[in-house]
Amino acid sequence: MSSSPIGAGADQPAQLLRPYAAVAIIVGIVIGAGIFKTPSMVAGVSGDMGWALSIWVAGALISIAGALCYAELSTRHAHAGGDYHFLELAYGRHVAFLYAWAKAAVINTGSIALLAFVFGDYMSKVIHLGVHSTAIWAIGIVVALTLVNLIGLQASGRVQTLLAVFEVAGLIAVVIAGFSVSAPADSTPPMFSSTPALGMAGLALVFVLLTFGGWNEAAYISSEVAGGPRRIVSIIVISLLLITGIYLLVNLALIHGLGLKGLAQSKAAAADVMGAAFGPIGQKALGLIVALAALTSINATMIVGARSNFALGLDWKALRFMGRWNQSAGTPVPALLIQGLISVALVVFGLWQHDGFESMVEFTAPVFWSFLLMVGIAVFVLRRAPAGPDEYRVPWYPFTPLVFCASCAWLAYSSITYAASRNAVHVSIGVMAVGLVALLALSIAERRR
Repeated sequence: MSSSPIGAGADQPAQLLRPYAAVAIIVGIVIGAGIFKTPSMVAGVSGDMGWALSIWVAGALISIAGALCYAELSTRHAHAGGDYHFLELAYGRHVAFLYAWAKAAVINTGSIALLAFVFGDYMSKVIHLGVHSTAIWAIGIVVALTLVNLIGLQASGRVQTLLAVFEVAGLIAVVIAGFSVSAPADSTPPMFSSTPALGMAGLALVFVLLTFGGWNEAAYISSEVAGGPRRIVSIIVISLLLITGIYLLVNLALIHGLGLKGLAQSKAAAADVMGAAFGPIGQKALGLIVALAALTSINATMIVGARSNFALGLDWKALRFMGRWNQSAGTPVPALLIQGLISVALVVFGLWQHDGFESMVEFTAPVFWSFLLMVGIAVFVLRRAPAGPDEYRVPWYPFTPLVFCASCAWLAYSSITYAASRNAVHVSIGVMAVGLVALLALSIAERRR
């Protein structure tokens, strides 16, 4: 039997989120700094325009396969806890706790802090606030967006929609710039004139899948979308199709403006085409676009991240203070405050250990992809219960979830290999070890109550 959608109780979320705002949240999470860096990496690794674009399409198809799996889980088990809740249903609350721990301690809050530093770097060039200008701007934006989210879901949804519109408009400006200039004819070989090595093509696909990452966070808002959980199916698909279209247009524009060889060699491809098309003002405008992308991702991550903390509070008595929902605002106020405090603390830590902090967030990727693999397997585990008449079933089962599971396993392996090459596997082990200690302490405290 599927779990009941949340929405009836005084301390539970209601269906206040408009579908367009949900699309804006997903677009805002997925489209980040990656699209400004990954095209150059893929062009350099693939060495061929046809293969480069094919890799982007493959990444989109794999992401859509995963999104369809999440759509089934979200409609059958709609819950503000998102994939935390799916893991709890499939494997128990101890496994789910470890995932929520990693997200609350490093993955979500660390992403917020890193994006806040990106925003701070740009704003410091506009208004410099002294020696620690970047950190001051970073803390300021974390506090400001936390306050927006505390006002309520509708307010944060409106802000998210506005930011997403500006972000997409900025990327369209990059597309226009790319098609406004032309690279030398010999800078782009004919399509499929050469074939990259399988290992190199695989590496390029890893970059692309990481750039598509974040769509899974839609599960956290599945129970809050107006019209019911089933609306999340069309929302996820529309969001990914929109993102795929934008990504392909950006790649085509960069190849047109720089040529494949120029794109592969460029360290700041978007800035190069903006500068070529609009001069110095174009390059400055790109900084604003990157800052907007950071703001959009921060706000979206705050919306979904707090809901993971809220679900954690529902399951553990010692954390019950996080499981309170403000019905009038449509938001988990204590969970948002905790998330904001941790994010600010990580910004302060990053002020003194910026490189170490960046690595700490980067090297927790094995934890994230391993748990995402477990969510994919949960599709098979939770399928044993019959579906209701209004519940969505992933098409082409079991092929679709197998594709998703295989891609997650590959990304987990790749991230472990990368961390090992940098002698940093201990970062993931350390995060989970602390989580195990916290889990043990909570379990002991619950038995004593």
